[in-house]
Amino acid sequence: MLFSLRELVQWLGFATFELFLHLLALLIFSMLVALRADMFTPSLSWWLVFVPLFAADGLSTYFTAIVSIRLYQENEKRLAVLRLLWVLTVLSLKLVCEVLLCQKLAEQEQARDLWFGLIVSPLFILLQLLMIRACRVN
Repeated sequence: MLFSLRELVQWLGFATFELFLHLLALLIFSMLVALRADMFTPSLSWWLVFVPLFAADGLSTYFTAIVSIRLYQENEKRLAVLRLLWVLTVLSLKLVCEVLLCQKLAEQEQARDLWFGLIVSPLFILLQLLMIRACRVN
């Protein structure tokens, strides 16, 4: 079963523009990973490959701050704070996973103690939060 755009916006808590932004960043990231993996550009570091994802997180945080400020000014204080907390929690968990994965890929010799279970643990927490939110949303 596929979700409609309205259901995704309601479930994830992101605006349509933010979803488009993250999908575009994922597309660019996928192309850069393919270039890096095929060794067409061996000088391309993993930190540069992850730049589209980092940029999307930053732009999404900026957009969320603007929306929360406008909601707060329109006396929707509770909604503004809840949206801000939810989106910042999702983005921070996603960012932690991205940074840990990038560090593991870039510095494999120095990051031997950084195992993949630890890297994806923020995503497991995020999935639990999404399940709780899915039960709450009508």
